[in-house]
Amino acid sequence: MKILGIETSCDETACAIVEDGTKVLANELFSQIDLHAETGGVVPEVAAREHVLKMIPVLDKVLAKVGDFDAIAVTKGPGLISSLIIGTTTASVISQVRKKPIIPIHHIEGHIYSNWLERTDDPPKFPALILTVSGGHNELYLMRDHGLLELLGETRDDAAGEAFDKVARLLGLGYPGGPAISKIASKGDCKKFALPRAYLEKGSFDFSFSGLKTAVLNLVKENGLTPEFVTDCAASFQEAVCEVLSDKVLAALEKFNPAEVHLAGGVSANLRLRELTKEKIGDRALFRHPVKMGYCTDNAAMIASCGYFQRDLAKIGNVTPDPNF
Repeated sequence: MKILGIETSCDETACAIVEDGTKVLANELFSQIDLHAETGGVVPEVAAREHVLKMIPVLDKVLAKVGDFDAIAVTKGPGLISSLIIGTTTASVISQVRKKPIIPIHHIEGHIYSNWLERTDDPPKFPALILTVSGGHNELYLMRDHGLLELLGETRDDAAGEAFDKVARLLGLGYPGGPAISKIASKGDCKKFALPRAYLEKGSFDFSFSGLKTAVLNLVKENGLTPEFVTDCAASFQEAVCEVLSDKVLAALEKFNPAEVHLAGGVSANLRLRELTKEKIGDRALFRHPVKMGYCTDNAAMIASCGYFQRDLAKIGNVTPDPNF
């Protein structure tokens, strides 16, 4: 079964066609990173305008590679309402014109399915413990089967990716913050600054990074942005975030004993997070992350994969965007 995926939750215009939830037949994306780097973050009106301009060209590229499909999966939310409208309207029109069923997808559930992509011969196994880490979201899930997700913990303030962006701005490293900090952190001393780790109350699987961001702000005021300081502060900040994330994963692993541990979302591309998580779980569970870096960030292949496994929700008609879905 071939699913056309459409993703426009934020600033990536993406379309893909995936067969049987794993085999990527076509995958195209237009990124707005360079445009939003000029303002240090995503401007919703600008993002929506770019989606309008790029949606049809991106869609045409995918359909030129794979002429037909069986159903459409589109991100319904959460996300920027002005961006979501473009994707859901496009999907709804295609559904009506081509008489293809349409499947509304939760963006974070889409990220979870990035770990199914290109694993035709070795699909993930249940139960799976999944850490989703991105710019706006931080969740820890226990996935017992397709459609059976138990939320164990979530962010109480800043998500990890949001904290990376804000700290990168404080350190003068530009946007997006995750790749910028990861690159310079590899040259710094991660033990130089004793930054706080917010583990919250005993037994909690929730996350909090706002205090860490404030601690970095205070260090910047005290030290100034010398090259040595920026490098060591970036390394210390990254270590603090990755330690908390991997420690929460380890605690959940010990409590629930899953068969696998998955990383998903934009921050799953962080090599230090992958390294620490793998080191801590050892051989107690199979460790997975997306097979390609491009599947970590927003893309339509993950939406199509999720649509395949949620195809019982498909119907011909319209999808209404919901930023709080």
